[in-house]
Amino acid sequence: MPAKIRLQRFGKKGQPFYHIVIADGRAPRDGKYIEKIGTYNPMTKPATIEVDIDGAVSWINKGAQPTDTVRAILSYKGVLYKKHLQGGVAKGAFTAEEAEVKFAAWVAEKAAKITNASKSIETEMAKDKADRNEAEAKVNEARSEAIAKRKSDAIEAKVKAEQAKEVPVEVAEEAPAAEETTETTETAE
Repeated sequence: MPAKIRLQRFGKKGQPFYHIVIADGRAPRDGKYIEKIGTYNPMTKPATIEVDIDGAVSWINKGAQPTDTVRAILSYKGVLYKKHLQGGVAKGAFTAEEAEVKFAAWVAEKAAKITNASKSIETEMAKDKADRNEAEAKVNEARSEAIAKRKSDAIEAKVKAEQAKEVPVEVAEEAPAAEETTETTETAE
């Protein structure tokens, strides 16, 4: 059975982390392996991938078959492109130095794309955070205005209640005086 290049899962539930390993095709997913050639963390933005490119190329040349996911990862990191360039060197299409220059140019271009993508993700996240903070500030302002209005209404109601209590006392004091004047007018008659 040929060797397979596949992922070996680590990490907790809901937070996967993978090792890229060379294993016998009959071995279980997280079982015994021949060699570890890299890691893959899909939880970061963009995903963090570390691969020993030369080791992966040598195993592919020996006949190791990558799984679909690992094939995509190796293609993303340039392992398959390097194997392709080595094939061109073997056929005599160009020299090994030219192949290294082409590969270095490809790696630099890929790194620039990744940097631009991560910067755009960071700016998008910063913009989203600023929008959320602005929306929260508006909500907090509306809440504070509502609380201030309730407090002012409560104070006004309290003042009116106190004024209402004071008014009947004054009216009550005025009422006996009015009775006395009516009594005096009655006795005068």
